[in-house]
Amino acid sequence: MSLTARPPVVDADTWRRELDELRKRERAATRELDAIAAQRRRLPMVAMPEYTLEGEEGPVTLAEVFAGRSQLIVYNHMWFPGKEWQCPGCTGFTAQYTRLEFLDDYDARFVIVTQGPIDEALAYKRRVGNRMTWYSTANSPFGTDVDAPPGGGFAVNVFLRDGDTVYRTWHTNGRGTEQLTHTFPLIDLLPYGRQEEWQDSPEGWPQSPTYSRWSGSQDIAAAYGPGA
Repeated sequence: MSLTARPPVVDADTWRRELDELRKRERAATRELDAIAAQRRRLPMVAMPEYTLEGEEGPVTLAEVFAGRSQLIVYNHMWFPGKEWQCPGCTGFTAQYTRLEFLDDYDARFVIVTQGPIDEALAYKRRVGNRMTWYSTANSPFGTDVDAPPGGGFAVNVFLRDGDTVYRTWHTNGRGTEQLTHTFPLIDLLPYGRQEEWQDSPEGWPQSPTYSRWSGSQDIAAAYGPGA
């Protein structure tokens, strides 16, 4: 990378003043995120009908997907029938989650649900080295009912269980999922950021078409899969 485009060089006092000004906005953003989370905790919920999904051990009800816990986060992974390599965004996003045991302390679980048939989904999981638990909604309307239909996009849904009754409490998709990842927050700390054309960057900053710097599914498999 050429370093001809760089931030201006200033003395330490000037740098500190600029940083202090930015910190005001960062703190305000943190308080706003706290307020958003508080509003999320006050959202109403909607009861879900009974669903049967397919897991590694066979059919399971949606309530059983909780594995005894009361809270559940579901990542709805995009699926393209007949494709060897699935959505690189979904593949890369979920590759981050290698340790989820900390959710046990919060009576919660985080799993993947996809429209792909369970055998194909599990084969793909192994191919790309994914460490999460996968379920299939190929033979269930569950995906469609939670805004992740066949041929549709990805989504995140959150549920609360009371006995065998499951309630849907929250949903997001698109850039709403960024808050769940550590990749973008880390990249956004860098002087050049994501280097995507849509971003507001100083003149001369390196910029590329959106998604062009993302790892492909094959790259992820090479990094995390069985041969890694």
